[in-house]
Amino acid sequence: MDKHPIRFGVQTGQQNIEWEQLRSFWAKADGWGYDSLWVFDHFYPIFTPDPAGPCLEGWTLLSALSQNTKRARIGALVNGNTYRHPSLTAKMAATLDVMSGGRLNLGLGAGWFEAEHRSLGFDFKTVGGRLQALDESCQIIKGMFTQEKTTLKGKHYNVVDAVCNPKPIQKSLPLMIGGHGEKVLLKIVAKYADMWNMGNADAAEMKRLIGVIERHGDTVGRNTDEIEKTLMLALCYKAPKQREETLSSIVGMMTQTTPELARERMIIGSKQECLDKIEAYTNAGVTHFIFMYNPMLTAEEDIQAFAEDILPQFNSR
Repeated sequence: MDKHPIRFGVQTGQQNIEWEQLRSFWAKADGWGYDSLWVFDHFYPIFTPDPAGPCLEGWTLLSALSQNTKRARIGALVNGNTYRHPSLTAKMAATLDVMSGGRLNLGLGAGWFEAEHRSLGFDFKTVGGRLQALDESCQIIKGMFTQEKTTLKGKHYNVVDAVCNPKPIQKSLPLMIGGHGEKVLLKIVAKYADMWNMGNADAAEMKRLIGVIERHGDTVGRNTDEIEKTLMLALCYKAPKQREETLSSIVGMMTQTTPELARERMIIGSKQECLDKIEAYTNAGVTHFIFMYNPMLTAEEDIQAFAEDILPQFNSR
């Protein structure tokens, strides 16, 4: 808690939405005081069964949005490692950090959307292969950020004297790793991550998973308190009962659980209910809350009202 202040962010999945709508929302959310703003990294819509729907490419979009914000940190929740060679990812991230004035958080995950890989021709690999590749990518990217030359001969990537100039503005550009695989993925988090992201989990589950990361930290010799624990979840703030019920049902379907249990994985209800939920999560070890924003599911007025009512209570700490 002393090392990582409580922060709040918003992720805008860029499917079925116009550029101008996204640009306007990011500018407003930046002004409302959110600490972080995020896109996703997919080429097809993921919240609809129609893969032919409109979906803006993440890195290009994030670069443009970086120029329409001034203070919030920016990133993707999270970039699919399988979509780009890590040397390319390192160069893109360093460039965007320079362009944004040192505001980038680099999100990275092993990759999961098989249909997207098969359709577009990306090598999906096995689960084990994707995790091995992620481990190698973390080594290459962190090396290129901090070393004059980076060499790695791995099972998935071979780089020889790889150079990344200019370096990121940030001396230690934060690497966020997303996922929850307990045996391998969370060990990669313990080894390399500055931030860890989990989605749609209740406080008890977050506490348990943070404990898994701590045990991996003991194995690899790292104090995992250094890692900022982040959680992506739905927000429904002081909304009419019908909207609460609708969103709880949708989140329940997304997480394959009941609306009642889904409510435990959301920031929902009155101001006090939301503060109580935040306290439960912070007691579990979460310090960075990222709200999913989709105009078809989440009301912009909820995002704004939460910022006006809740954010000042934490910004002053």
